Amino acid sequence: MPDAYTHGHHESVLRSHRWRTAENSAAYLLPELAPGLDVLDVGAGPGTITLDLAARVAPGRVRGVDASAGVVAQADADRVASGAENVEFAVDDAYSLSSPDDAWDVVHAHQVLQHLGRPVDALREFRRVVRPGGVVAARDVDYEGVIWWPLLPGLAEWLEVYLAAHHATSGEPAAGRRLKAWVHEAGFDDVRSTASVWLFETPEDRAWWGGMWADRALHSAFAETVVGRGIADRAALERISAAWREWAEHPDGWVLLPHGEILARG
Repeated sequence: MPDAYTHGHHESVLRSHRWRTAENSAAYLLPELAPGLDVLDVGAGPGTITLDLAARVAPGRVRGVDASAGVVAQADADRVASGAENVEFAVDDAYSLSSPDDAWDVVHAHQVLQHLGRPVDALREFRRVVRPGGVVAARDVDYEGVIWWPLLPGLAEWLEVYLAAHHATSGEPAAGRRLKAWVHEAGFDDVRSTASVWLFETPEDRAWWGGMWADRALHSAFAETVVGRGIADRAALERISAAWREWAEHPDGWVLLPHGEILARG
């Protein structure tokens, strides 16, 4: 049975997932790609990164997998609309992938390991299905390192509540700093570790990111977990939502999310 997903798949969550591209979310991997490589994208979500990767490795085959059948169906509909012929989407389990041993040149996972209760076991499974000489690539945010301005009390409350909700659901919200250690524990001996950030500060960025979190705080699985597990009450979520809208409208609004990245072989 897959681990519970902290955010769920409310429209406010998928809104942020659909924004993701290979350029803004997997730039560290792009130099490793070449036409003809076969790629497995684990935790592909709506498939925007998957389709970007497919364009870069065509005619290589690409398979995007996710634990949510509903999200896979949406991704497949977008694949059909895009006309991409070297991509498929399917439901699969990160701990027990349906692929045979040594099946892929690249196994990619973006914002996945942070939500798994057993990230090292998942990495061992990625190692099983990657070909000799291939690469396992993973990137995860480190929520304990998020910084912002102005220092609104509601955003401090957001981070405290978010960390508690993430821990209560599954996984590790400060995954970014742990990726290198997890990969070593999984048995990889050739590991390159890098870091990058998402920065949202333009009026357009603030409206999008702040509006997304203002909605997510009230309407997503995150909100259900927070109230259902007694982490905070509805009034706290209303304060958090209002704080994100206030931040979005502030001309000095600025938020930075640090990410750890790894390329692992061997």
